[in-house]
Amino acid sequence: MVNAWTVASVVAVVAGLVGFFVVLRGSAFVAHAIPNGSFAGAAGASLVGVNTILGFGVFALLGALGIGLLGRRGRHDVATALMLVVMLGLGALFVSLNVEYAPEVYSLLFGEILGVSASQLVPTAVLAVLCVVVIALLYRPLMLSSLLPDVAEARGIATGRMELVFLAVVALATTMTVPVVGTLLIFSLMIGAPAAARSFTDEPTRALGLSVVIALLIVWAAIALSYQTNYPVGFFVGTISATSYALGRAWAAWKRTAKIAHQLVPEPASA
Repeated sequence: MVNAWTVASVVAVVAGLVGFFVVLRGSAFVAHAIPNGSFAGAAGASLVGVNTILGFGVFALLGALGIGLLGRRGRHDVATALMLVVMLGLGALFVSLNVEYAPEVYSLLFGEILGVSASQLVPTAVLAVLCVVVIALLYRPLMLSSLLPDVAEARGIATGRMELVFLAVVALATTMTVPVVGTLLIFSLMIGAPAAARSFTDEPTRALGLSVVIALLIVWAAIALSYQTNYPVGFFVGTISATSYALGRAWAAWKRTAKIAHQLVPEPASA
């Protein structure tokens, strides 16, 4: 349980940070495609007898770079879909060739947070620190290229190169979150918390911090509920993420209604 709480907390911080820019840049499809397509790397790694997380990470990085390069001269969503199709096709081939892959398939698809070993703590922490450092170093240009890409280009920021670096960070982040929620629900943690945070506040820095806080609350609640009910952690992560977003949208709607009502109230006449 100590390992589970530690890894989940580290993953939540990274998911909140990276996911904020995923939502800001409108890259939710990418955050879904990279982990699902990179499942082929885990299947191939198991087939040749190497660490499945290593194979997953290699395919995640290759998929991210492929999306970035293909998306430069074409539609980004089409490039993402093509990379996903190619990697899913390879995954189907690798799984069909491996008859002893069923337990690892379940673990990678749905997560195995309560089975995290002490040996996984250091690699997860290293990847987390790397992601946080890159986000910190690129915070200003990444924020500007996400909100105002034309202005970023005018100021000398290479938005194409920035996109490639960001996609590589997404690949690292998704790789380290596999043990927690698995590939099928990985994007629920990276999308639900940041989307909810943006609904609660429009100020970017405050939304970024709130995204991390919400992600932490989601994984802590998910682990506790999974321990008590013996249901998959991924189920609770997905459900709580969706609920947090729904609450955020309700809060935003209430604020809009209150603002309109305030504007409609006439000013009291002066004496």
